[in-house]
Amino acid sequence: MSASTCRGLSLISGGLDSQLAVRVLERAGAAVEGVVFVSPFFGSAGAEKAAAALGVRLHIVDFTAEEIALVENPPHGFGGAMNPCIDCHAAMIRRAGEMMAERGFDFVATGEVQGQRPMSQNRQSLGVVEKSSGLAGRLVRPLSAKLLEPTIPELEGKLDREMLLDISGRARDRQIALAAELGVVDYPSPAGGCKLTEEGFCRKLKDLKDHEGLGNRRLLELLVVGRRFRLPDGSSVILGRDRAENAVLGAEKGTVIALDGVPGPTALVPVAKSEADLDLARGIVRAWSRGGTGRERYHAFQIC
Repeated sequence: MSASTCRGLSLISGGLDSQLAVRVLERAGAAVEGVVFVSPFFGSAGAEKAAAALGVRLHIVDFTAEEIALVENPPHGFGGAMNPCIDCHAAMIRRAGEMMAERGFDFVATGEVQGQRPMSQNRQSLGVVEKSSGLAGRLVRPLSAKLLEPTIPELEGKLDREMLLDISGRARDRQIALAAELGVVDYPSPAGGCKLTEEGFCRKLKDLKDHEGLGNRRLLELLVVGRRFRLPDGSSVILGRDRAENAVLGAEKGTVIALDGVPGPTALVPVAKSEADLDLARGIVRAWSRGGTGRERYHAFQIC
């Protein structure tokens, strides 16, 4: 097989590094397609935009079941919040490896840069991810490839190692210069993009995990909506913060509470545990409504 027919499946987040990885791989002789994994904690909008700009096909894969399992039991622990970054990345690469085998790709690639993230992208973590993913020899990190052992596609001459890079560390000067050279012009500022790294979101997630559990996808999706209260008998209340959130909550299954003719929030009680909790939920709605009364009538733990 010649270098021009080498096929790679590259993880695309939409950030600068994942876009550069695609362009560097193409320069090294590979035909590249992208893959993005989605769940209630991270989406595909940035990846779709990037793939369109790069002109590559993008595979969108639901990753919810795998992510929930890792949040429940992360073999390598959490990062700063409830983010099982090392295990999550390994699981994504493992899933991409299954696609590689099924669809005839030669390797899986990522935009990882050695040393860019002190916990999840140091040399040891990169090795752990490669071993855990089961893709030893078939996992290419084009931006730092010259700092790592040659992969099978490189050894076989399918990828030109000389066209791969040796970027390391947290400075991004080389990536920005490379973006200008390779015509990558639209990319976001560096950011996690994963709700599991956000402390406020994770407070709500932990509360859900401790009470209703993480098996209901819709309850997971609703974690980004409204303020949260946990009532004495165990019911939860989701309180809309604006008209758009009120509309979302008003269309959900469960007990919906709103005051007729009074501007204010809509509340959703997904599962009511007692009539006493429902009375407290009504008090919360009255207290947060314009001109409403009842603030003294509820005593509930506000989660976020």
